[in-house]
Amino acid sequence: MLRGRGLVMKKFFKFLVARRLARTPIGLAVLGLAWLQRRRRMQRAQPEKAGSARRR
Repeated sequence: MLRGRGLVMKKFFKFLVARRLARTPIGLAVLGLAWLQRRRRMQRAQPEKAGSARRR
């Protein structure tokens, strides 16, 4: 039960940080770079799923 509560708090904290960063142009740039980096990391982690979905 504590594990679930910890995940909720972590997501909430990330939301608050993203909200604060989005107020400034530099913060938006940081959020954009982090998003791109995470997206690339996810694509490298699961290349067969991403490739098969695009090749219909």
